[in-house]
Amino acid sequence: MENAKYSCEKCPGYCCSYPEIEIAPRDIERLAKHFGMDYAKAEERFTKPDAKDARLLRHKQDRIFATVCMFLDMKTRRCTVYDARPGVCRDYPESKRCGYYEFLKFERAHQGDPKFIALT
Repeated sequence: MENAKYSCEKCPGYCCSYPEIEIAPRDIERLAKHFGMDYAKAEERFTKPDAKDARLLRHKQDRIFATVCMFLDMKTRRCTVYDARPGVCRDYPESKRCGYYEFLKFERAHQGDPKFIALT
């Protein structure tokens, strides 16, 4: 994002921990192409339906957040399909500041620690 006032460098993948990461058919097509499989297989393997029959990215257990997107690398805390990532991930955040940045800013101010990063 242009003029963004945050850096993802030290973030443990906050945006990847959102419980519902909805993706569009074009995103499934992109993932299918990335993995060399057909659309139906990619949809089955990487997504699940929600209550409104939209498609959500599958999650896996995580040591920092309860669960995260299945494509988050647990060691590097970076997306393993960055070039093929869904549109919602490409557009995140929709503002100049991400939620994790704002959380850290609040925590640092209240703890008096300008370098605090919430990792467990």
